[in-house]
Amino acid sequence: MHTSLSPSAAPAPVDDIDAFRATIVEKLVYAVGKDTQHALDRDWLVATSLAVRDRIVGHWMDATRRTYRDGSKRVYYFSLEFLIGRLLFDALSHLDLTDTARAALADLGVDLDRLRKLEPDPALGNGGLGRLAACFMESMSTLQIPAYGYGIRYDHGIFRQVLKDGWQMELPEEWLSSGNPWEFERPESTYTIGFGGTVEVVPNDDGTTRSVWHPADSVKAVAYDTPITGWRGAHVNTLRLWSARAADPLSLVDFNRGDHVGALAERVRLEAVSRVLYPSDETPAGHELRLRQEIFFASASLQDLLRRHLQQHGDLLSLPDHVAIQLNDTHPAIAIPELMRLLVDEHQMPWELAWDIARSVFSYTNHTLLPEALEKWDVPLLEGLLPRHMQIIYLINAQHLDELRARGHDDVRQLAAVSLIEENDRRHVLMGNLAFLGSHHVNGVSALHTELMRQTVFRDFAALYPGRIVNKTNGITFRRWLHQSNPGLTDLLVEAIGPEVLADAGRLRELERFADDAPFRDRFAAVRRANKIALGRLVAEQLAIPLNPDAIFDVHIKRIHEYKRQLLNILDTIALYHEMREHPARDWVPRVKIFAGKAAAGYHAAKLTIKLANDVAKVVNHDPVVRDRLKVVFLPNYNVSLAESIIPGSDVSEQISTAGMEASGTGNMKLSLNGALTIGTLDGANIEIREHVGAENIFIFGLLADEVAARRKAGLDATATIAASPALAEALEALEAGRYSSDDPSRYRGLVDGLRHRDHFLVTADFDAYRAAQRDIDTLWRDQSAWWRMAILNTARMGWFSSDRTILEYAREIWNAAPKAG
Repeated sequence: MHTSLSPSAAPAPVDDIDAFRATIVEKLVYAVGKDTQHALDRDWLVATSLAVRDRIVGHWMDATRRTYRDGSKRVYYFSLEFLIGRLLFDALSHLDLTDTARAALADLGVDLDRLRKLEPDPALGNGGLGRLAACFMESMSTLQIPAYGYGIRYDHGIFRQVLKDGWQMELPEEWLSSGNPWEFERPESTYTIGFGGTVEVVPNDDGTTRSVWHPADSVKAVAYDTPITGWRGAHVNTLRLWSARAADPLSLVDFNRGDHVGALAERVRLEAVSRVLYPSDETPAGHELRLRQEIFFASASLQDLLRRHLQQHGDLLSLPDHVAIQLNDTHPAIAIPELMRLLVDEHQMPWELAWDIARSVFSYTNHTLLPEALEKWDVPLLEGLLPRHMQIIYLINAQHLDELRARGHDDVRQLAAVSLIEENDRRHVLMGNLAFLGSHHVNGVSALHTELMRQTVFRDFAALYPGRIVNKTNGITFRRWLHQSNPGLTDLLVEAIGPEVLADAGRLRELERFADDAPFRDRFAAVRRANKIALGRLVAEQLAIPLNPDAIFDVHIKRIHEYKRQLLNILDTIALYHEMREHPARDWVPRVKIFAGKAAAGYHAAKLTIKLANDVAKVVNHDPVVRDRLKVVFLPNYNVSLAESIIPGSDVSEQISTAGMEASGTGNMKLSLNGALTIGTLDGANIEIREHVGAENIFIFGLLADEVAARRKAGLDATATIAASPALAEALEALEAGRYSSDDPSRYRGLVDGLRHRDHFLVTADFDAYRAAQRDIDTLWRDQSAWWRMAILNTARMGWFSSDRTILEYAREIWNAAPKAG
């Protein structure tokens, strides 16, 4: 991927070092309020961040002025998650300031790498959805596409995961406890968001009527801006996050009566909107809070972009020419009726014109085929919390169904399938259907996922609106996931290919010619070993478990979910452990099984999987028979920074979801880019990875998506399958007997019973094929030349998976937004 800027590998000039050192000291004194003699590491981190931020702001303002001057179309990326990771090294790398900052701080007796570890990860996401949004924002800046990311500034994120006796415990994130040097509060950009109340029909002077919503309560949305820098600072976009603020900080009457807690109750209730990502929806209050979050950020973002458009262009008729709104999954879909409310009720636009404009600006990315992730809201909840929006949804739906009937589509089943209202025992609004109907394009995120969308959840929509569903396979930003995460490998690539590889991911292909170069393979392997030693130090610090760097580091890092099948990996680990104990004298290939990931707070099956991984680790890691030939570790509180530590030291990438259930995956791309070999099903982007790296350079196993569907249709009882697999049967019997849970022998009996009789995710059906693929990996490891040849080819052939490529496809084929670079 070419950009308009060339990389720079020249050492930092002394003048730059002196100037940057002076800026850091100035920030330390005048912004932090400390002198160099008494400053703590945290003070130096803030001062350095502010000094770097100053360099960014000039580029940021230049980019904003250019956008206004050129009248460029803006992309507005609506997402509940932006998992942006630590920003200091990201900004230093993009501005080519890493060596300058390191030298400047060294002169002051400060270690830049020590400061790096102090920076908290912004708690703004949970998994792939949020990390994808962050990669896309960075690529839009690199390609100089004017853009805003819109989301929520969560005070406490989803949660900080700690392990207590192997069980996941959830604590609030505290990433904002010491402030955030990267953001700018924008109190002038504050909008009122209403909830509840009534809708009044008011007559107009011309005899028509209009609807006026009178909310029962409201909260203020206050903007906080973070600059998102592109490659070499050529363009900087804005991540604008909303924080909830009650109009009244407290009830002074109640406070003066002595009810000091009650005086704050209303503020606490209203400001809960931006406290936590994905509050548990197991209670009615939690369910309502999630809907409040979605309308909160959608309404504030729409009000903001409409204000900006009117300020620059004067009227709203030209909105489609200058605005493209991308809905990242169904969470922001409430933005569609909210835009209609704003256009029709607030700006007095005729309904038909407003609907044409809405469908011209919105596009929707679907990320899942799981029914529970395709949101739906109880009609009574929407009627009570957002009465005007419910009226608008009813009208959109009625006109939609009437139009279909007028076109001759009168099949009752088909009309029910494409209705926005689910008419069952309890009526629901189907947000996936709303997002589809209100968007001009709907995209999947891998070839298989997109095809399955056409065949399953949106089958009837696809038949009625051919061509609306398109594919945009996900990508990752190589700047973070290679250049910053794996500097040793990056230096080797630059030496072999040239510095142009930093700016052009396509140049990675030139690495292929080194795959058969024995000295280069040795250097590639040495970089990996150094990364594994570093990862081993991290594991020892956190868990006090020593790791053998000459073992295969087999990595399974992702959100814990049954369809991602961490359980399959654990069961194979148990079977391998049993075999090692039975044959201790055999020449075993040593393994380290590394797990990391969070389970949703209310997802009990996923939390039990975490406990199982830790129970297995406790048994295996303390068994002198297997020694360092098998270790199991579960690293807590998985986030971007932890991923940056794990991925460069990974040998094997576990991508073993039940076929047809993973939309894409991006962890598979990050790991393969860094030379890890994938073991996976033909699911999500694994299919495209196989196409690019070559079927001979990836370990594919298991049922295909259509075979999964057929197997489920035939029944989920796995008794016969388990009986036919002695290793699996022994592993399950050990779990059932309590061999891995001596404190509670019955802990896993329900899990085993579920696998025997209700194996929806087909763990047992794929077990033997997975186990055979793992033994093939052992065989390959014994041939180190072949292993490193395959690893090099994986890195060399991953250039297509750059998020720059993905964003160019969105820009040209969905947004009609011209990049200035690329």
